[in-house]
This record gives sequence, C-alpha cells and structure tokens, in this order.
Amino acid sequence: MDTAELKETYSHDAWLTAAGTFAAYGLILLAMTLLLFGVPYVIFSVL
Repeated sequence: MDTAELKETYSHDAWLTAAGTFAAYGLILLAMTLLLFGVPYVIFSVL
C-alpha cells in the first residue's frame, strides 16, 4: 500500500470529523484540568 492509496482511504469526511472530535475533546479536558486543578493551586499558593 503506497501513500496515494492511504490518502485515498483516509480522505473521507468521517476521518476529519473524528479527528476534530478528538481534538476538541482534548482541548475541553485540558481546560477543565486547568480550571479544576490549576486555579485552586494558584489560589492556595498565593495564600
């Protein structure tokens, strides 16, 4: 299987949708982690 076949196999919109979903989910998890753990850590370290 060469590169052209791989590109043709994974060029469907479903793959782009799946990649976007995983990326967005990762960003949401990162934001929640920062809010739930980073902000309290900063507040308590300042006090």
